[in-house]
Amino acid sequence: MIGLRKLMPVLAFPLVLSGCVTGAEYSSKQAGFASVADKTAIATAKQTVWIQNQNQARSAAAEVKDLLARRKVLDVETAVQIALLNNRGLQAAYADLGDSAADAWQSTMFINPTASIGATGMGTPELEAFKTIEGMITTNILALATKNRDIAIADTRFRQAQLTAAVKTLQVAADTRRAWIGAVAAWENVGQLQRAQATADAASELAEKLGETGAMTKGAQAREHVFVAELAGETAKARLAARLAKEELTRLMGVWGADLDYQVPNSLPPLPKSVVKRDTIEAEALRNRIDLQVAKLELEATARSYGLTEATRYVTDLAILTGFEAEREIEDDEKKTRTTAQVELEFAIPIFDTGKARMRKAEVAYMRAANQLAEKAVNVRSEARSAYEAYRSNYDIARHYRNSVVPLRTKVEEESLLTYNGMISNTFELLTDTRDKINSILLSVNAKRDFWLAEANLAPTIYGGATNASAETEVAAASESGGGGGH
Repeated sequence: MIGLRKLMPVLAFPLVLSGCVTGAEYSSKQAGFASVADKTAIATAKQTVWIQNQNQARSAAAEVKDLLARRKVLDVETAVQIALLNNRGLQAAYADLGDSAADAWQSTMFINPTASIGATGMGTPELEAFKTIEGMITTNILALATKNRDIAIADTRFRQAQLTAAVKTLQVAADTRRAWIGAVAAWENVGQLQRAQATADAASELAEKLGETGAMTKGAQAREHVFVAELAGETAKARLAARLAKEELTRLMGVWGADLDYQVPNSLPPLPKSVVKRDTIEAEALRNRIDLQVAKLELEATARSYGLTEATRYVTDLAILTGFEAEREIEDDEKKTRTTAQVELEFAIPIFDTGKARMRKAEVAYMRAANQLAEKAVNVRSEARSAYEAYRSNYDIARHYRNSVVPLRTKVEEESLLTYNGMISNTFELLTDTRDKINSILLSVNAKRDFWLAEANLAPTIYGGATNASAETEVAAASESGGGGGH
């Protein structure tokens, strides 16, 4: 007990060295999430939640069911809100934020000292007077000296994890919006093909009757029949593409079971009267892109780590050992106890490893982070220009089909009908013009889909979240000939 009382000032030694640092900012179960929710709300105008217990899970599930019940035909904004509440991959990303908060919290704690105690002596009655009790407390003073810098690095990583979670949130929102557009456009194409199928069936039936009377050759009949058969195959492919597109939306929203009976609209919204002008979209992207901020924090964290590496370049393992030694002696039947304080300093001598390799590794890591940040800045500006160019050009293309191509095809069909009624043209010329009009409508639907996809990419370009161009290409290819209604 005498020795332990004398050790108390030694155990307080680390507190004197590094000051008083607490981890209250990181210890909350929702640590850092308020910042994530605020940043993403600006870009999405939607709420997101971090589910960590059964009550929160039940509350989110009830809200999802309510949203689905209120809107059996799901609009895009409701789909995005459901995904932000119900996507499990997003919850896993928020768990990474909690992991980073725990690391930052851990960095504020002092390293536990190591205590050891032992006894030496022969253990025989004749030599009992020479028994010795020894104890030792060991702590790492290098970790104490660099503690504040460790905390700063952990805090930077924590802020980086917040931004990464925000980027994941924006990505889920953008992917859901694109999936909704792809699903609706695919079902709209199915609907157009079904109308074409009805026209083709009528032509095929008429060809068969004319063939029976000898007014149409077998070759001409075969052409009409094969068109019907090919169109049936295209319609089936389009229906499959539409079902797969809806399943992609289902996965992003995280719904299953009884919730799968939701429907999407029969057609995409009409084109807006005008496009949004963004003359400063590059500046907006540089100012708001969250993934660019993540890269900046990566450079900051690497720079801090570089400073830490430099601080520990020559001394790689430094520890201070403090303790006591108690000896009990028995002489002439009289017991005597003597306690002696003891301090030892232990460190590695940099004879072979001078730390130059670690310094070089830190320098390379810093240069890598700096170049990645510079590349990201260049790419952000280019992505912003590309996104706006796609948005503006696809609007012009879609409007061209709506205002010029489809009206002209409609006019051709109307004139063909007039000449048919006047017995100037025959039935098959009328049917051909009708089929051409339907093909133009399909092209118009696809152009409108491309515009809405480009519009959906503007927010991720400005605020963050992958543009997922490959996914758009797949959706476009899958629904090139397809569309539908209320599925």
